[in-house]
Amino acid sequence: MSIDTVRTVEEIPRITRGSDAPEVALAAYDHLLALLERLEPDEWAAPTECPAWDVGAMVGHLIGAGKAGASIRESLRQQRWGRRNAAAFDGNTLDATNALQVADHAGLSREERLAALRAVAAPAVRGRMRLPALLRRVSVPLDQGGSTAPGMPDRLGLGALVDVVYTRDVWLHRVDISRATGRRLDLGPTDARIVADVVAEWAARHGQPFHLTLTGPAGGQFRQGHGGPRLEHDAVEFCRTLSGRAPGEGLLATRVVF
Repeated sequence: MSIDTVRTVEEIPRITRGSDAPEVALAAYDHLLALLERLEPDEWAAPTECPAWDVGAMVGHLIGAGKAGASIRESLRQQRWGRRNAAAFDGNTLDATNALQVADHAGLSREERLAALRAVAAPAVRGRMRLPALLRRVSVPLDQGGSTAPGMPDRLGLGALVDVVYTRDVWLHRVDISRATGRRLDLGPTDARIVADVVAEWAARHGQPFHLTLTGPAGGQFRQGHGGPRLEHDAVEFCRTLSGRAPGEGLLATRVVF
């Protein structure tokens, strides 16, 4: 679709299991792995914008998250550990769980991390898509302490978590790793699909009119209602802002879960 085509948010089909969630999730893993395979050994030690995580630790987190997606038993193990140890992470069970995922894979070499992430990608996506319809409707609380950015929603449906948010996590960590190492992001249709879905959620959360131009290969033009501010940002930086990685004012202070 041309950058000159203005899409209303109602025209954006949301990413769901019934649409293209499996394909987008697998593509996000493929693009991440392609970036990781280009890195030199010393680049795995590059610090990222996630405190205390270098590239290798970030990949360890992604391996652990993938294993949780692939196995209910593993997911429950990680969740139990996170609840028991949340006090050490400002009460944030997600931060505690992420720390466990990093620790579980701290002893892996670069090659072992790549192999583990590659092996878990497809099973993780299959496991997430198998979540029963009844559980998909369950709304779970999101901890507001720890590393959670101000303005994040305080609840999230499990269906959105497995269909969308886990894929966004893979996608945004690819951005983090690109920034940490100075490696170019090769953006394409999958990236544009993820960005458009982010726009739709963001627009629904604040409900205000706007005209938004997102530049770059993953961008486009979007509007909601009539009038409102005219905003222009790089597509990737727009998502970084909504994730809390960069400051945002006005409508950009409305956060979206990644």
